[in-house]
Amino acid sequence: MNERIDNILRAAMEFRASDIHLTVGVQPIFRINGDIKRYGKEILLPADTEAIAKQIIPENLYEQFKERGELDFSYGIPGVSRFRVNAYHQRKSVSLALRVVASKTPTLEDLDLPEIIPKLVEKPQGLILVTGPTGSGKSTTLASMVDYMNRTMRKHIITLEDPIEYLHKHGNSIIDQREVGFDTKNYASGLRAALRQDPDVILVGEMRDLETIGIAITAAETGHLVFGTLHTSSAPATINRIIDVFPPAQQPQIRVQLASVLVGVISQRLFPTVDKQGRKAATEILVNNPAIANLIRSEKIHQIQSTMQTSRAQGMHTLEMSIRDMLDRNLIQKESATKYLQEKMMMDA
Repeated sequence: MNERIDNILRAAMEFRASDIHLTVGVQPIFRINGDIKRYGKEILLPADTEAIAKQIIPENLYEQFKERGELDFSYGIPGVSRFRVNAYHQRKSVSLALRVVASKTPTLEDLDLPEIIPKLVEKPQGLILVTGPTGSGKSTTLASMVDYMNRTMRKHIITLEDPIEYLHKHGNSIIDQREVGFDTKNYASGLRAALRQDPDVILVGEMRDLETIGIAITAAETGHLVFGTLHTSSAPATINRIIDVFPPAQQPQIRVQLASVLVGVISQRLFPTVDKQGRKAATEILVNNPAIANLIRSEKIHQIQSTMQTSRAQGMHTLEMSIRDMLDRNLIQKESATKYLQEKMMMDA
């Protein structure tokens, strides 16, 4: 059975798929440049997906999968690639969603990310957030930022991931990668422990709850550079999400703390390229300057968008500005991007 799943995954790599879905009643599904495509003619049966799950789920976690109904883990094929896997039950059968993790960590230059990002990464302390929906390349962007630090700085970097995706080797920096569920119980406990492990940089794979967000803000206040991700659609929405997770009585204090520790927010979306050979990230960049900090403290988050629009010289821009720039440079497909533009911009395009 391992040979069968390995053949499917090898085929997915040949087709440059980003995701693979194995679910009962249909052929294996590949996501290629954002589109769903069926692979082969063989329809998967309940016995097929269950057998695949038994083969690739670590033996010590299979009972946990049966009890909980879902499980995150990683799977690798030597010489091919690694995959982030979520196994889950649906309609009394097993399904699997696999995300391809590139064998080589891309650089900031490879991803063609804005020039302001290395300057944000070079900050000695604070909070940097990478946001966007599932599948928008957040993990890849974070990995490229860690890679940049590893090549150019001497730091102790601790990552908390669920599961570990990109494998980093020690370079100029020392990188300790901890997997939630294996190396630490959860994000909050791993983050709390990290503060006692002499880190310069802490990466939190996902800031899911009040406790994790609170500890991350404290870590940023106490001299660490903290990276985190959120599933938010824009920089202002990210700030609102962080503040709203706290009880109303704590929110004034959190506004002051966030205004002080925030370095920047990178929000992104992936769009198919014009040549249909891949996808590129359109970004929204917020850099926390005195004007932005004042808007956060004074509960005027709704004004941040206009400040970003007029602060390109400081490295800021909105998602719409990034999309327009990429359309002007003929980098992404117009039909996939126009729904993210305001009506006036669509008429001008």
